[in-house]
Amino acid sequence: MTTCRHAVHPLGRKAAARHLETGRITPETGYGHRLKRIAAAALAAVGLSSAPARAETEVDLELVLAVDISRSMDYDEQLLQRSGYVEALKHPEVMAAIRSGLLGRIAVTYFEWAGPGQHRVAVPWQIIEDEVSAADFADKVAGATIGTASGTSISAGLLAAAALFESSGYRSYRQVIDVSGDGPNNRGAPVAPARDAVVAKGIVINGLPIMLKAPGYSPYSIPNLDAYYQKCVIGGPGAFIVPVQGPDQLVAAVRRKLVLEIAAAAPVAIPAQMLFEETSNVDCMIGEQLWRRYMDP
Repeated sequence: MTTCRHAVHPLGRKAAARHLETGRITPETGYGHRLKRIAAAALAAVGLSSAPARAETEVDLELVLAVDISRSMDYDEQLLQRSGYVEALKHPEVMAAIRSGLLGRIAVTYFEWAGPGQHRVAVPWQIIEDEVSAADFADKVAGATIGTASGTSISAGLLAAAALFESSGYRSYRQVIDVSGDGPNNRGAPVAPARDAVVAKGIVINGLPIMLKAPGYSPYSIPNLDAYYQKCVIGGPGAFIVPVQGPDQLVAAVRRKLVLEIAAAAPVAIPAQMLFEETSNVDCMIGEQLWRRYMDP
């Protein structure tokens, strides 16, 4: 089941114009060299440079796949989560969605997060534009070391993921963070303000709440993780969640989510009354409260 969040922030994009990099001039003697230094200083004063600008490749979408590696995700779930992305990235539906764009290519990176400061780029930015590049990226994801770390800081994960766009080397009108996880934020800064800060940059956040275990499997678990992601995690124009409630759903859920993100298609919305019933009683600080209750009973 896919849900939709109303757009409350304008879709942003990276600034169309960037400052050109200023070339370094080696101090040399001689009248001609002094003239060159004077000319370079004059150019720098008006925001220009004698050095060429860093080229950025234009793509239809920049996508961060931000996956949970906290210890609440056991090894089998880690494998299942990763295999879901590997299989989905190679699927013809995803490739068709990529080709439907104006440029027919997207830039993707695979990013893992857990507690504050516990995150890493498992697979760096790469263009996907055909079956070969899709298979290459998927194989890199499959071959990356599976790690785990303590804590669940969705807030720190979102902020770190958002920072990746600044150095991606690509340019697009759409930047999306695809965040998956199996629990609420319980460490670091509160999640809602972090979400709002990311969305304010023009970045859309979509969610894949993983609900494979029975409620109460951990002191920090909550029964309505999908509603929590809906209210507290996702944001931006057209933001949506695709809940996963069984192992057999994960591959199809990831594939559907990628197709919706890449093609910017409108997800199917659930009835408004159901949405409000599911999220009206959600506390975005529930994870922090559970953490304090467990650590300081």
